[in-house]
Amino acid sequence: MRSFSWIIIPSLLLLFCLIGSSQAAGEKSSGDVCNTVSDPGGCPINCFRADPVCGADGVTYWCGCPDAACHGARVVKTGACDAGNAGSASVPGQALLLIHIVWLFLLGLSLLVGAF
Repeated sequence: MRSFSWIIIPSLLLLFCLIGSSQAAGEKSSGDVCNTVSDPGGCPINCFRADPVCGADGVTYWCGCPDAACHGARVVKTGACDAGNAGSASVPGQALLLIHIVWLFLLGLSLLVGAF
């Protein structure tokens, strides 16, 4: 049983790492909604009407694409960010956190049953 755990645990860890890296690679390839705004001109932006866009960092930029470009944020959608959603950039971070939680759980369980 001990040799089986030395094979299965690193295999699962490698699988989770590959899944997380593939999601991160897909994240980088997605386009910016506001790709036409390259130079915001002057910062801070003075806006007269709300034109919200949601940045990849989960922040709603109320003055639109120039406001997001002024803060150096990539825009993932038009409109305000959803409550409780940290944007699309949080998926790899959440996957990595899940990997750490599962790894610590398996390590603690193996210590309790005497596998290590």
